[in-house]
Amino acid sequence: MPIRSVPNITIRLSTMKDARQLMQLDQLVWNHINTPSVFYCTTRREYLQACPPGSQLLAVQDDVICGYVGFACPQSFAVSRHVYDIHIAVHPDYRRLGVGVKLLDTLCRYARQQGIRKLTLRVLSTNEEAVHFYDKYGFVENGRLQEQFYIHGQYVDDILMTYWL
Repeated sequence: MPIRSVPNITIRLSTMKDARQLMQLDQLVWNHINTPSVFYCTTRREYLQACPPGSQLLAVQDDVICGYVGFACPQSFAVSRHVYDIHIAVHPDYRRLGVGVKLLDTLCRYARQQGIRKLTLRVLSTNEEAVHFYDKYGFVENGRLQEQFYIHGQYVDDILMTYWL
C-alpha cells in the first residue's frame, strides 16, 4: 500500500510566532516511549530560549504545524560545526503521510547549504517506529548505549544514529 501524502505542506524555518503551537505539539508527541525524560517548557519565553527562531524546520498546512525537525551543532566548538544533532516530531494525525520524509529531505538540502556534513540523532530502542523510519531513510546505527535508561520498569538502549550528507 503506498504512503499517502499531505497536500499543500509548506516547509519553513520557525519564527517567534510559532512557539505556542510548538509547545502544544511537544506535549502531544513526547512521552516515555520516545524520550528518557519528558520535559515541557511552561512559558513561551522558556521555549524560545530553548528553541530559538530558525532552529527548526516546520511542516505547515493551512497555518497548522504538522511536524518539525530541530537542528543544532552538538557543541559550541568550531571543530564540530560540520555536524547537526537533530530531533524530529510529527503530530500523530500526520504520521505515515510523508511529513517526516519531507522534513528530512528539506533539512538535508538546508544543511548542505550551511556546510554541514552529517546529521546525528539519538533514539530509544523502545521507539521501534522511529528506529524503522530512520533506518529506511538511510541513517546508520553507529553506537548503542545498552540499558542506558530504566524507564517504567524496563531497561532501554539509547541508539546513536548518523546520516552522512
